[in-house]
Amino acid sequence: MSLEVSKLTKLYGNQKALDEVSFSATPGRILGFLGPNGAGKSTAMKIITGFLSAESGDVKVMGKDALNSPKEVSRLIGYLPEHNPLYLDMYVREFLEFSGGLYGMSGQLLKSRTKEMLNRTGLEPEQHKKIGQLSKGYRQRVGLARALIHDPQVIILDEPTTGLDPNQLVEIRNLIQEVAKDKTLILSTHIMQEVEAICHDVVIINKGKILASDSLSNLKSNSDETILILETEEELELEWFANLDKIDFGAKGERELLVSTTDPASARKVIMQVIHERSLNLISLNQSKKNLELIFREITNA
Repeated sequence: MSLEVSKLTKLYGNQKALDEVSFSATPGRILGFLGPNGAGKSTAMKIITGFLSAESGDVKVMGKDALNSPKEVSRLIGYLPEHNPLYLDMYVREFLEFSGGLYGMSGQLLKSRTKEMLNRTGLEPEQHKKIGQLSKGYRQRVGLARALIHDPQVIILDEPTTGLDPNQLVEIRNLIQEVAKDKTLILSTHIMQEVEAICHDVVIINKGKILASDSLSNLKSNSDETILILETEEELELEWFANLDKIDFGAKGERELLVSTTDPASARKVIMQVIHERSLNLISLNQSKKNLELIFREITNA
């Protein structure tokens, strides 16, 4: 394992931000690190990267003790924080060379790595622009290039696609997948579609505790429940469907109903009966297996 976290505990006063958190990540497999706001994701990442201490536990990066030797281990890690701190008055190439210098790089090696990062992240056309002149998508590229400049073995990205438009999102997604081919990469995000699109493994944390840790395929296949998605022109009432278990309103509000069931045939009959009795105008009734968003909601709301 390139990264092993074992029984990691962090206290803020009497509050446990992390409660014996354990998980691992391996090269070539992107790990999605998920949890609601305040779940402990950022705290865990800051401890792994050496920005915070911990009360107890172990963090091993490439076999090295990250808690007792944070400066040594920091050279093995590339970190893109959520708010991507950049020097906006610096030019792109200048900033990357400055960042490489912080890791002791100089001369031909620094020039070579800078050129490689500019090419790999698609920043060559922008290299002589000030960072403050760039779009958010290109600033994210600069942040990612900085995280990679010293050729780290473990890469941690905190919300790297937040606020990007659809085209920028696809570009950054492709870049992440390319980088992860020979690296250990952890992706923290609230966008479940991103995790389903590019992650191999998933860790779900809430209130400082790990609630799930498995491959994405196992996490989705372990559920034998089917999801029915009902959409009508009228607003729906949950009490109309009292004979069904696990019902909730969907992304479109009270005109869309989500029904989780192990007996979809019976559930469809109940739904159609309600539609008939209430004279509802049906827009659609679709059936699918649970997606990650629904699994996440069930786990974190339990």
